[in-house]
Amino acid sequence: MTHDLHIMPSLAALEMPVQDFGTRFHDTDAPQEGTGAPAAWLWRFLAFTPALAATLGLVWVMQDWFSDEGVSLVEGILLGLISFNFFWITFTVSTVLLGLISLSRLSPQRVRERPQPLRVALLMPVYNEVPWYVLGNARTMLEELKARGGAHHYAMFVLSDTRDDAIAAQEQASIEALRTTLAPDLELYYRRREQNTDRKVGNIADWISSWGADWDAMLVLDADSLMTGRAIARLTDALARDPSAGLVQSFPQLIGAQSVFARVQQFANGVYGAAFAEGLARWCGEEGNYWGHNAIIRTQAFANCAGLPRLRSLTGREQLIMSHDFVEAGLLRRAGWSVRFLPRIRGSYEETPATLIDHVQRDRRWCQGNLQHLNLLGSKGFRSISRFHMFHGAIGYLLSPIWFALLVMWALIGRGEDASVLHYFSPDNPMFPQWPEMTEARHALIIVLMYAMLLAPKLLGAAALPLTGTRYREFGGGGRFSLTFLSEICLSILYAPILMVQQMIAVFRSLLGLQKGWSPQARDGGSYGLRTLLICHALETVSGAILTVGILGGVVSAWLIPIALSLTLAVPLSALSGVTAGAARRLLGMREDFREPAITRTARTYRSELKSLLDGKGAVTPAE
Repeated sequence: MTHDLHIMPSLAALEMPVQDFGTRFHDTDAPQEGTGAPAAWLWRFLAFTPALAATLGLVWVMQDWFSDEGVSLVEGILLGLISFNFFWITFTVSTVLLGLISLSRLSPQRVRERPQPLRVALLMPVYNEVPWYVLGNARTMLEELKARGGAHHYAMFVLSDTRDDAIAAQEQASIEALRTTLAPDLELYYRRREQNTDRKVGNIADWISSWGADWDAMLVLDADSLMTGRAIARLTDALARDPSAGLVQSFPQLIGAQSVFARVQQFANGVYGAAFAEGLARWCGEEGNYWGHNAIIRTQAFANCAGLPRLRSLTGREQLIMSHDFVEAGLLRRAGWSVRFLPRIRGSYEETPATLIDHVQRDRRWCQGNLQHLNLLGSKGFRSISRFHMFHGAIGYLLSPIWFALLVMWALIGRGEDASVLHYFSPDNPMFPQWPEMTEARHALIIVLMYAMLLAPKLLGAAALPLTGTRYREFGGGGRFSLTFLSEICLSILYAPILMVQQMIAVFRSLLGLQKGWSPQARDGGSYGLRTLLICHALETVSGAILTVGILGGVVSAWLIPIALSLTLAVPLSALSGVTAGAARRLLGMREDFREPAITRTARTYRSELKSLLDGKGAVTPAE
């Protein structure tokens, strides 16, 4: 490695001991009792009880469909799979309902006392990113904070783990160019590690161990993070006013979507996400979660409580904890610190993958990390809700193989006894399993119920939108909003079975050790040829073709047509996901198309200025 640029303050070491999952731990610095969010037991009761009751109701209805001789093993598996899936669907619905109630009845508390001033480090870890893009965002946030003023002190740290020397050279040229344009009182620091030991976890830990003692708090960002000065200040105030808080998480909104798939994600996040996030914040209380970025953390608390050990795999090899954020939140809570989620703080942004394949690649990394959490559920000292967060994250991926198994069972059961691919137990055929008598009406009842519960959070989220202070006219009017709403539902229905199969593949890749850790995310998306699309979506295409043949042959329920259509058309739908033509904007109108946040315009200007400076020097950016 060549000599690297190193612009950092004086060393201020802070010890960060590795935690032991086999013993309990309480941080002596943590307050004895929380002073932040109120007790959440009632909200949890209201979230979990309806989901459990609805699931038990479904089981009660379905058990009548089995024989009088009791439920066989295979029938029990089918019933268990359906009810397990149904619980998580209804739990999402109940969370959104709680959010709607909270938004309609509870107003944010006004706090008049001035918070204690904090020294806050804005940490931006980067790994082979486009430098002018990342640093354009960094400058925007620094300028926003300067314009806002206030008692807190902020500095930006760009923490590079870039491995490509050519990109690193551009990174450092960008830093030097940016420092010439910044006001003298804006602090921007940079260092590049010689080895990216333990990836992002090690990058943050290295900063804490070397410089953390001088900073009361650290606000962790991603390379695509963008936050307004007001959002940063509100997060800082929340941490300063609550001495029990170890971490305060914001609710990042998606921005910058241009492609069909990204615009679907951004619309869903902006419209349906608010009510869900509000409900989640209510039942989490002081035992919230951490999503790895756009969150402020008390530095000393994190150093004392969140040093991550390596996990031992089934083969005896030591593994880095990949999805570290859930675990770090659990460790903070275990040690006595509260972890809060404040979804009403606006102005926290991030970007989303541009294409279906880019989303799948990121999802495979997340799947690998979330499945690791199952190994930690028995660790000492974790709170019940922290274990639930980790379990829920893993279940989010394990549900996909369960859905696929249900799909296969549903197809094999057919339209009734005469049309079923399988046979029932009978004296003449004792070697085949007995299946419930799934008549066409019963097929319709279950599938319609499933679809209704999947659509309910979207309908409730859209209805709750005015409660968040957003008006439908901001989307171009009621008619334009309705068109986008219907387009998002149709596209989500089409993409859902494809994502189910891809998540199932991700689970098996992780279990078989085929997923080899993290790799840089394609921020702007990739351009994929027909061969890549065919290879990536081979299983969906074959599964869809088999389902279609079964439906046309009359042996598979016609209620599975939407799923068969989606899987059969996986390749063209994946190609469609990356389309950025004007039709995508007309079909999927974003609020930002009509009312773009000022911070995104400013960031775009600063990115362009920095890129022009580099282009003027004849620079080439290999990361683009």
